[in-house]
Amino acid sequence: MAVSLGSSGSNAAADQANSTTSESKHGPAQMLDEHLLTPAAINSLEVHGATNTRRSLLDHIFKPLVEDSAEAGTTLGQVLTGVQAATKKLARFDIFKEEGFGVFLADAPRPDSAAPSDNTELDISVQVKEKSRLVFSAGTDFGNTEGSAYTNAVARNIFGGAETLTVNASTGTRTRSAYNAIFSTPINGNPDLRLSVEALRSATQKPWASHEEDLAGANLRLAWLTPNSDSHALSYSNAWRQLTGLAATASPTVRADAGDSLKSSVAHTFTRDRRDNPMLPQSGYLLRTVSELAGWGPLNGDVSFAKTEVEASGAIPLTIPGVAGTSGVSVGGGLRMGVLCPLPGGYSLTGAAQPSRINDRFQLGGPTDVRGFKLGGLGPHDGADSVGGDVFAAGSANMLVPLPRLGAESPLRLQLFGNAGRLVALNRSTRESKEGVLAMDSATVLGGVKSAVAELANGCPSVAAGVGLVYAHPVARFELNFSLPLVVRRGEEARKGLQVGVGINFL
Repeated sequence: MAVSLGSSGSNAAADQANSTTSESKHGPAQMLDEHLLTPAAINSLEVHGATNTRRSLLDHIFKPLVEDSAEAGTTLGQVLTGVQAATKKLARFDIFKEEGFGVFLADAPRPDSAAPSDNTELDISVQVKEKSRLVFSAGTDFGNTEGSAYTNAVARNIFGGAETLTVNASTGTRTRSAYNAIFSTPINGNPDLRLSVEALRSATQKPWASHEEDLAGANLRLAWLTPNSDSHALSYSNAWRQLTGLAATASPTVRADAGDSLKSSVAHTFTRDRRDNPMLPQSGYLLRTVSELAGWGPLNGDVSFAKTEVEASGAIPLTIPGVAGTSGVSVGGGLRMGVLCPLPGGYSLTGAAQPSRINDRFQLGGPTDVRGFKLGGLGPHDGADSVGGDVFAAGSANMLVPLPRLGAESPLRLQLFGNAGRLVALNRSTRESKEGVLAMDSATVLGGVKSAVAELANGCPSVAAGVGLVYAHPVARFELNFSLPLVVRRGEEARKGLQVGVGINFL
């Protein structure tokens, strides 16, 4: 956001500071310091251009600033710092145009009979331009072996408090239909604390496991940003899932999980992103954790598990001898790990737990994680079906090099990469049949998880390497890679040759 600070009218404090500076022959830096240390207070503050925004929302931003300036000892520098912080906070509501901000300062008029004072009284005018309240868009996407068309409608600032309603509809070659509507609002006028409610419905074909999944549900989400720019999100989700449309060749494992299931869960997501460019990182790091608890305690539903996933990645720039400035060459790496632990329903930790379902298990492989393998190509398979796993680990290393004649500022890069991964299921032999239903006691679950984690290091993981082109668009990252599988474990499905990947989160 570009904020312009201008001044109009006479400024007695500035004249006094300039006079003092001239007499004492101070330098420009000391002139500025002395000027900013002069006592100051806000006489009035007006916001122009916020015609559709409630007064109460603006009061949350600017009223504390005006009140703080009335305290004894407040300086001009503190007032200016407070104004800048307030306008940046206002911009984070995403209802004003970034280029429309302007801040103008002027001396408040003094009555002729007023006694002389060293205190500067300021009249502040904040100029904003509101974004369009209704936005419609449509387009096409291609990525992860799927093409889709979408329409999107956004209604901003619905009730004047920076509320947003987003409605999406899409259809594609794999996702036959998907609809969702999200209503989001800031809490207590804080742009860094938002509450959202979402309703969704989708029908997705999953050819790697010979079925289709219909889903309908709702989410309640509280998201907040910490002062050091870390983001947190706490959500509650209730979703009805139907595993249907089985192919004639569907495996027994897929057929056993067919039908309806209800998942009721709470989840927490933490993200710390210190990368210079999320789509084409040249330096910095990313740390993300996702933790989910389903079906245990008061959550109900007919699936119960604890699930945790951790992701860490980073990049460092390389300096090329003889090349002035930024070379654009960087090396990076990433690591993802996850564990799913079945739990007994209710409040018990020692009762019988059902094995995880294919809906909830991890899938690994594809152009956005372990390149050189088909979607769901890693991990346990039943015949031709990828049935997922309960524990996984995957890592990658790459080098990004600018193409000749394009330079370091170009969003196009040549990529050299190597990646590896391993996906493991809980030992099937540890599952016991209880009244015709597969179940495991707590000791069996714990032993199965320990065994699966140990299995990750048993033998060489699946490995692939390759070369490709990366284009960093502001909305998504596009990759066209030629991959060569080097190690393929028995039963897994590799993919030698070209792969196209589109997404915002790559391994």
